[in-house]
Amino acid sequence: MIVCFGSINLDLIFPLPQLPVAGQTVLGPHMHIEPGGKGANQAVAAARDGAQVVFAGAVGRDALAEDALVLLRRTGVDVSRVIQADTATGCAAICVDQAGRNLIAVASGANLAARQAQIDDALLGPGTTVLLQRETDPAEIEALIRRARARGARIVLNLAPPGPLAPDALKALDVLVVNEHEAAWLAGHLGVSDGAGGLHAALGVDVVVTLGEAGLEAATRTGRLHLPAHGVTAVDTTGAGDCFTGVLTAALDRGMALQPALRRANVAAALCCTRKGTQGSMPTAAETAAALPA
Repeated sequence: MIVCFGSINLDLIFPLPQLPVAGQTVLGPHMHIEPGGKGANQAVAAARDGAQVVFAGAVGRDALAEDALVLLRRTGVDVSRVIQADTATGCAAICVDQAGRNLIAVASGANLAARQAQIDDALLGPGTTVLLQRETDPAEIEALIRRARARGARIVLNLAPPGPLAPDALKALDVLVVNEHEAAWLAGHLGVSDGAGGLHAALGVDVVVTLGEAGLEAATRTGRLHLPAHGVTAVDTTGAGDCFTGVLTAALDRGMALQPALRRANVAAALCCTRKGTQGSMPTAAETAAALPA
């Protein structure tokens, strides 16, 4: 079972001819609305890959809340530990250009009211994988990592967006997932060499760095690994990193070794890039299995 503690947003997605720069207005033909938030995205990706997922987070008491939760519920994620807070539901504005690149601004809102105490100790045993990101209160993330480690759960953290967490919490992880920009930020913050190898040496945990079109690199207790990207024609890269992390976590949770789990997540993330949107673009387990190289 996966216990995901993370963010829930409603995404406003703007397809544009090009991404705006500071001071520039770019007109697009339309906008569409879809559930999002890194935590919710990763939970949906894991559930679509076959995992049993319990979600803990927060939404507001507003008109956005039900729409933000709809795909979590539809995918079978247990949302009984999602609370309502007296602030607005989290919301993101996502601009996507014709090459599938994106630019994102997020209003955290109710996500900052989520508390790790929403997860009872009975959910944090050795049969559980705890999945976290960094769109909720960092102190709550750190506290949950310490609780989960003390009770023997597996812990996967996607340090996105990048920002500080206590060194003891980072060293208590099983798997750290970052993209190349997050990896560079964390390496600078820790004063170590960039890349998966430098972070693994500093923290002593398995580190996966996603590299976009260049694939991924990993540095683990059993060695180093590089996987090329699974070749597709991208139409929207929004949510691909969340898809990767969710599917990787689902594969690890059902007992798959890290290397084949990385291969599966790599393919799932590529499939995500062939579809527009965020949560709605996450592939099913059958779709990912069919696309895996023989």
